[in-house]
Amino acid sequence: MAFTIASSPHDHNRRSTRQIMSTVIICSAFGVAAQWYYFGWGTLIQILMASIIAMLAEAAVMKCRQRPVVPYLRDNSALLTGVLIGLSIPPLAPWWITVIGSIFAIVIAKQLYGGLGQNLFNPAMVSYVVLLISFPVQMTTWLPPEALRSHSLTFIDSVLAIFTGHTQDGFTPYQMRMSVDGVTMATPLDTVKTGMTTGLTAPEAMHNPVFGQFAGLGWEWINLGFLIGGLILLQRKIIQWHIPVSMLASLFIASTIGHLINPDAMTSPFFQLFSGATMVGAFFIATDPVTASTTVKGRLIFGALVGVLTYLIRTFGGFPDGIAFAIIIANMCVPLIDHYTKPRTYGYDR
Repeated sequence: MAFTIASSPHDHNRRSTRQIMSTVIICSAFGVAAQWYYFGWGTLIQILMASIIAMLAEAAVMKCRQRPVVPYLRDNSALLTGVLIGLSIPPLAPWWITVIGSIFAIVIAKQLYGGLGQNLFNPAMVSYVVLLISFPVQMTTWLPPEALRSHSLTFIDSVLAIFTGHTQDGFTPYQMRMSVDGVTMATPLDTVKTGMTTGLTAPEAMHNPVFGQFAGLGWEWINLGFLIGGLILLQRKIIQWHIPVSMLASLFIASTIGHLINPDAMTSPFFQLFSGATMVGAFFIATDPVTASTTVKGRLIFGALVGVLTYLIRTFGGFPDGIAFAIIIANMCVPLIDHYTKPRTYGYDR
């Protein structure tokens, strides 16, 4: 009898890698639509550009490795990486940021390790961290939501701002960050962190137009969109519940303890759950079957580690959102986690 041995991910739901990746991309549409609604056409342009560059980079590497290009492109792994990179980049970031990030993710973070199934770290998160450290100004130039913006953006304005640095009326992305009252806006996580460094308490820092009911204006709906998409992935058994539930539970518990101990310096657990990249990280990134833990107990530990690290980095670290850093650090721990959580072989006596 002949057996075929393939590289990871070894998924047992009888779906091909192409079907799994396609379903993940489709389910991300809820969060993508919300992000487009609140932050404009730049989000879709960045996703489209990142996806195209990622697939071109994948094709170029396969050509250099003298392997058939089409089968590797059809598995949609490069396309999903491009979508995640486009989501994480500010809508009006210059085009070369997206190009550098997409090429780095595919060539360095994925193919340099041997391709799909061999990479140690999530390519999109490695790319995001490299861009954030290398180009902090461009990677933190997020727009205020449409309702707070002093200048509305058309599709042409977004294209011109990304590729030339100016809109049709001559406004730069920095000027587009100005709210209707002339104040330069930042993301909710950054606003809270900056406010507390100036002596404000967390509740005082949240008295800002950028905040909604219990989290950032717009960001709470974006996270809700990714939560809906994530629940569909769970219902279709594309992902398992262990990592997202463990991650969100540990983030909730850690933030609840911190908020109870010092409510003036720590934000509420609901703010933590519905801010930044929490839901897209929990359901679409941390659940990567290649870079996450492979055992049941290991997935629970992996998710809990990501949640706790996210809270610690957000609260005490130098960056507003810690999802990407938390996932990469947890990826480093996967071999150790799997070693101590692997099930006992049948018939083996300890």
